[in-house]
Amino acid sequence: MTERPAQRTPNRQLAALIAEAGFSNAGLARRVDQLGLEHGLDLRYDKTSVTRWLRGQQPRGTTPALIAEVFTRRLGRRLTAQDLGLDACAPVYAGLEFAATPEEAVDIVSGLWRKDSGSHAELRKIAFTSAGLVVPSRDWLIGRADEKVARSEPPARVPAQGRPALRPAGPPESAVRRRGAAERGPGQRVTGGDVAALRSVGELFRTLDDAYGGGHARQALVRYLEHECEPMLRGTYGEQTGRRLFAAAAELTRLAGWTSYDIAAHGLAQRYFVQALRLAQAAGDRAYGAYVLVTMSRQAVYLGHGREAVQLARVAQQGAGSSAPPAVQALLHAAEARGHGVLGEVRACTAALARAERALEGVRTGDEVPHWARRFDEAQLADEFGHCHRDLQQFRAAAQHAERSLQLRAPGQARSRLLCRVVLATARLGLGELDQACQLAAEAAGQAAEMRSVRAVEYVRDFERRLEPYRDAAPVRTYRDKVAAHG
Repeated sequence: MTERPAQRTPNRQLAALIAEAGFSNAGLARRVDQLGLEHGLDLRYDKTSVTRWLRGQQPRGTTPALIAEVFTRRLGRRLTAQDLGLDACAPVYAGLEFAATPEEAVDIVSGLWRKDSGSHAELRKIAFTSAGLVVPSRDWLIGRADEKVARSEPPARVPAQGRPALRPAGPPESAVRRRGAAERGPGQRVTGGDVAALRSVGELFRTLDDAYGGGHARQALVRYLEHECEPMLRGTYGEQTGRRLFAAAAELTRLAGWTSYDIAAHGLAQRYFVQALRLAQAAGDRAYGAYVLVTMSRQAVYLGHGREAVQLARVAQQGAGSSAPPAVQALLHAAEARGHGVLGEVRACTAALARAERALEGVRTGDEVPHWARRFDEAQLADEFGHCHRDLQQFRAAAQHAERSLQLRAPGQARSRLLCRVVLATARLGLGELDQACQLAAEAAGQAAEMRSVRAVEYVRDFERRLEPYRDAAPVRTYRDKVAAHG
């Protein structure tokens, strides 16, 4: 890495922290390199690099934030680049912070919305980091509930002449960015109707995501959050309305993360999930916070981080408690099973699936079930069984459960049906039923071509990798011809 020309002033702040942490120069360099690898960076610093920093040279790019994070982990307190005598730069974990207050949470998440709705394409290239899961899940589990979220109308300023002052206008860029500024000015009162509108919009975007994939309307959702939801969060509201507002914002933010995950913007999705978790805490909704953790667990499973997926699911179970509705309990245990499945832990996976099944059997007509948990039904449980048995290479069981899920699943849940169809194709392939496997996968590939879902495409590609040993067989040639016809 090239460095800026040396400055004359030695960096005594950095030297003092190195001594406090007990690092050698080589040890600090090694830790910075290791942290860089978590973010997909090949840095290759050494003890000479640290000597230059101590003499006053400034490392470039995100390195000051990486160095600060190394010391934060070692010393157990949050440190910034400035605390180390280095130039200020964006925190390496920007967006992964679990805010101390609801006000700070609004600042962090609205910053994400604004950057994501603009031309910040690099935001969608941020890498997922498993290390970024630890602190938010811990803080959610042990953190105290927010005592107050209500926001009152700021007092009007009265000039000396006794005339009420006009409210000062916001910066021009902000006024342009918020197309609804005339309808919803700063401090405007939020009503129950406003919150109901947020929930209705959420249902609309969820339907679009299910049917057409996360890439179809993701940007429209993010812009809606920026232009409509943020002004509400910065408006005025009482305690009850405020809790409901934060709950609706948490759901929309989780959905923004889910759609980002579906297009493989994994680092961005992770940040949305963390902020949804913090908004759920402000809402006082423990069960929904557990659901956000399950969503994070599913992303970890998809990326192959089975151990982290299991831990997130268990934190969700502990946080939700034994009083959570049976449907929620089923969802939490199924998430744990998926993590064990990826790890190849047969007994633990089977036990978690059995707990999920027993919990779902406990659901009774008329039970109060959160609206977001109602979709965890027999079709979804069969889907979870199918995925787990596929990962454990128990192909006969995987095929049985995948077929059952497809029989029960509603047609509108097109992406879920597509993914399940690929699981069934993989199971048929594992059972040696090449013809049937290729027919099922060809159907799925055709559907994936009509969607904007990287996840759907990756499922099909995974199946194709498994086809490689049979590449010269007639059914495989027919499959490739069909896929080519889909473009």
